[in-house]
Amino acid sequence: MSPEVLSTPVVDTAKTVPGRAQSRARAARRRRILVSIARLVLLVAVLGLWEMLSRAEVIDPFNFSMPSKIWDQIYTWVTHGTALGSLGEQIWYTLYEALLGWVIGVVAGILLGIALGRIRLLAEVLGPYIKVLNSIPRIVLAPIFLIWFGLGPSSKVASAVVLVFFPVFFNAFQGAREVDRNLVANARILGASDRRVTLQVVIPSATSWIFTSLHVSFGFALIGAIVGEYIGATKGIGLLVAQSQNTFNAAGVYAAMVILAVVALVAEGLLTFAERRIFRWKPTGSDS
Repeated sequence: MSPEVLSTPVVDTAKTVPGRAQSRARAARRRRILVSIARLVLLVAVLGLWEMLSRAEVIDPFNFSMPSKIWDQIYTWVTHGTALGSLGEQIWYTLYEALLGWVIGVVAGILLGIALGRIRLLAEVLGPYIKVLNSIPRIVLAPIFLIWFGLGPSSKVASAVVLVFFPVFFNAFQGAREVDRNLVANARILGASDRRVTLQVVIPSATSWIFTSLHVSFGFALIGAIVGEYIGATKGIGLLVAQSQNTFNAAGVYAAMVILAVVALVAEGLLTFAERRIFRWKPTGSDS
């Protein structure tokens, strides 16, 4: 054996592979920290510039308000409540309407989407009607729901349902249509019935499509509830927006928007957590 062969170092892969994994994990953590810092700096810069321009009256503080007044309004609502009652009660009222409308819209969208994706005849019969309904600006239905169901939560739930249903339906429909035909064929060869194919092959394959729509659809549910409350309600964040607008309280309008944004971000975080728990088997893309 030659001296060159004897002098060649032996690489211990058991040590290098974990080392590379640790270095990638450290790089990913550094990247997340950098992104978080950049987001915070951007937010502080925007709010600081807004405050400065408002105080200097470069922009009209009456119409645009300023971050300090918005914070004072939120603090007042938290500590002393609103004209409609406690702030928590208004948030819960809106959240209840949005959640109920979201659940109904999601369930209806998934069921009908999977059904039309699996049954071609049903898709051919109902497809044109669904396209026509989807072309209607659904926000304009809120006054109609108010006439039908009154000032209570039912009209807001209905507005949330129609906004949630269509994105969920189309994603579920497309997910059912995009199922790998080889998987379906193999299931049928093994003797699976149509019901088992749908439950054990089609729905699991369409789940990623459905979850994609869930992130967007909850925001739509909040919009439906807020628009309904804005038009007519007895409680809720949308009514706070309407009252603030009627009294020319720009800070109150922005404060309600901030509260809604926080609620939407919390809901998005919960959905993301649930999605990661469900799809733990999916490989994640490497950080670049």
